[in-house]
Amino acid sequence: MKAYHLESFGSIDGIRLREQAIPTPQAQDVLVKIKAASINRRDQYILHQTYPLPAKADVVPLSDGAGEVVAVGKDVTRFRVGDRVMGNYFARWRDGRIGMDIMDQLGCTLDGMLAEYAVLHEDSVVRIPANLGYAEASTLPCSALTAWSALTNVGAGDAVLTIGSGGVSVFVIQFAKMRGAKVFVLTSRDEKIEKLKALGADHVLNYKTDSAWSKTILALTHGAGVNLVVETGGIDTLAQSVQATAMGGEIALLSPATTLGKVDVVDARAILTPLFVRCVTLQPRFVGSRLEFEAMNRAIEQHNLQPRIEKTFSFGAALDAYHYLAAGEVMGKIVIAME
Repeated sequence: MKAYHLESFGSIDGIRLREQAIPTPQAQDVLVKIKAASINRRDQYILHQTYPLPAKADVVPLSDGAGEVVAVGKDVTRFRVGDRVMGNYFARWRDGRIGMDIMDQLGCTLDGMLAEYAVLHEDSVVRIPANLGYAEASTLPCSALTAWSALTNVGAGDAVLTIGSGGVSVFVIQFAKMRGAKVFVLTSRDEKIEKLKALGADHVLNYKTDSAWSKTILALTHGAGVNLVVETGGIDTLAQSVQATAMGGEIALLSPATTLGKVDVVDARAILTPLFVRCVTLQPRFVGSRLEFEAMNRAIEQHNLQPRIEKTFSFGAALDAYHYLAAGEVMGKIVIAME
C-alpha cells in the first residue's frame, strides 16, 4: 500500500509518499480501506511543530478519514467487513472528561488517515451517517465535532457568533441553525457574505471594514450581545468577543493562536475586566469524545446535514491540499480522495 509520512518538520516537502506492507489487524482491530481524508489547520500546526502535543517521528498525517472495513480481528464485536466507518480523533476518549492518559490522537501521536489503509482499534471507530458519502464523512472527525461540542449549551432563540469561514465555522453555522439559533459571522471578504448567508448565517460582518464589529453586534442584538462566541480567531479577536457576549454568556475558545492578523501586545485588562463584569464563561473546547461523535452523527442523519466541501484533491496530489489550506482562503473543507 501507499502511505504519506511526516519525515521532517517545518516544510510541506517533508511529507513523503512511501510504499509499505498493508498492516495486519490485531485481535480488537479493524482494517479500513480509506476512501477519503480531509485536512485541518491542526495538521499545519503539527507540521510546523506549533501544536501543543508533539507528533511521533515519521507519523502518517491527518486525523480525519473515512473508509470501508475490509478485515477484522478475531475479538472484534462492534464492526464487520463492509461497514462504512470513520476514525475518532481521540482514539481512546470514549466519554466523560478528557485526560492526559487518553490524549492520543490520530495523525499526531498515532498514525493517521493519509494512507490507503489504516488499522484502528474497534473502540476508536464510528459509523458513517447513512446520508453521507465517504468524502462528506471524512470532514467530520475534527471540524464538525469541534463545532458540535462548542454548541453544547445553545438552544432555540439563542444568538451565536463564529469567526471566519473555515471548516469549524461553516459547521457552527449549520449546527446552530439546526438548533434554532440566530447566527452572526465575521469574514474578511465581501464576496463570501452571500455564500455564508446561503449556508444559514443571519448577519455577516466584514471585520476589516468594520473594525468595531463588537459594537455592531451589540446594536444588532439591541444591546444584549450573543449567547455564545465560537472563538476561532484567538488572541486577535478575544477582546472584542468578550464585548460582544451577553451577560452570563459563553466563549468557546478553540485556539490560543493569532489567526486573523498579528497582535504584538495584549492588554489583559481589556479581556479580564469585561469578562468578570459580564460573568462570561471562557471555555476551551477540544474536539470531543466518541459518544459525542456518535450523537452528532445521529443528528446529521436526522436533519440530512450536508458538509460543505470546497475542493477535492487526488491522493497523489495530497501535498497540494496542504498548500491550498496554507493560502488561507478556504470556505468549508478540503478533501483528499483516495480513488
